Formats: sequence, C-alpha cells, structure tokens
Amino acid sequence: MKKRIFLFFALIVAISISSCKSEFERIRTNPNPDIIYDKSMDYYKKGDFEKAQILMEQILGNFKGRSKAEPLYFNYANTHFQLGNFISSAGYFKSFSQTFPTSNNREEADFMTAMSYYKMSPNYRLEQTNSEKAIDEFQIFVNTHPKSTRISECNSKIDELRAKLEQKAYEEGVLYYDLKNYQSSVQSFENLLKDFPETRHAEQVRYMILKASFLYAENSIYEKQADRYQAAMKKIR
Repeated sequence: MKKRIFLFFALIVAISISSCKSEFERIRTNPNPDIIYDKSMDYYKKGDFEKAQILMEQILGNFKGRSKAEPLYFNYANTHFQLGNFISSAGYFKSFSQTFPTSNNREEADFMTAMSYYKMSPNYRLEQTNSEKAIDEFQIFVNTHPKSTRISECNSKIDELRAKLEQKAYEEGVLYYDLKNYQSSVQSFENLLKDFPETRHAEQVRYMILKASFLYAENSIYEKQADRYQAAMKKIR
C-alpha cells in the first residue's frame, strides 16, 4: 500500500515537472514576441533570471524602436548581473546608457556598470585591471550624476579599490626587495608614492626606498658604488 502511494506521488511530481518544462518550451517557441516579452517579465519579477534571460535574448531584436525596448534591455542586462555574469552585465549596462541616454534608468545603469567591474575586482595579489575599470566607472558616475544619493557609496568604493591597488604596489616593492632586485624595488616604491601621494604608509615606503638604494649600491661592482651611494644619499629627505 505504502509503495503504491509513493509511486502515485512520484508520478504526480514527474507530471508536474514535465508540465513546467513544457510550459516554458511552449512560450519559448511561440511565434508572437509580445507573448514571449510578457512571460519573460513574469519570470524576471519572480526572480527566475535564467529563464527570463533566455526569453529576453530571443526577442531583443524584435523591439528596437518600440517603447518596450527600454525595460527589456535594462532587465536583460540585470539578468546577467544577477546570474553572476559580470563581464556581460558591464557591457550591456554600458550599452544601455549609450542607447537610452535620457532614460529614467540611466543612473541605475551607470551605477550597475561600475558595480559589475567592482564584483570582478580580485584579491590584491592578483591582476587588478577590473579594479582600475571599477574606479574609472565609479568616477564617471560621480561626474555624471553629482546629485545622486549614491555619491557617498561610490566614493567609499573608490577608496576601497585604491587601497587594494596601493597594497598590491607595496607588496610588489617588498617582493623585489626580498628577491634582492633592489633597483626594481626602489622603482616600485617610488611609483607607489607617485600614484598614492597621500598614503598613510609614506614613512615606511621612504624607508624601504632608502634601504633598497643603499643595498643596490653595496652590491654593485666597485667602479659604480660611489655614484650609487651618492644617488642613495639624495633619497634621504
């Protein structure tokens, strides 16, 4: 008896799953783009971004020049963000701002472009191209929308990202020092002071520059030591 009841409920579940799949497929293969549009928006509102994206992608070309194009393009960009496809979301939000420059969603799209790069910003030890792009996009947002309520958040994120770049620059200088590549160490630390003149580590960085400069001179061939010691002395300030 219990086995029959279990099989019955298993059959109901299987039919239900099959019905859901067939419903999506019926929508996806419907020749009417307006029907697909409406259903994609339903999926979007319910948070089913994967299905929404599949349907939206299918009809993007059908709504160019129509009033529905603006929400369709914006929501399509956001499905990529919500699904963690940040490279794509950055591109689509940027494209939205360029295509609909007077849209009420323009500010949000500009912010989400920056947030997409921010989400891709890695640990400071790794390559920081996306951190630099995020900084640029947040700065563009601040310049473009100076009265936005998000200015403070953007500035905070810029500071956070710059701190990461500064940390990476410092660690690179230390790495060169540890590898006894003193000339490169000096160059790295000097670039750090140039790129981050207000660093709170300025005193330590200058000390490392001086230390690496003297070790560079000390490990040079005899004929070049005097000049390099003099160069090191000039860095005392």
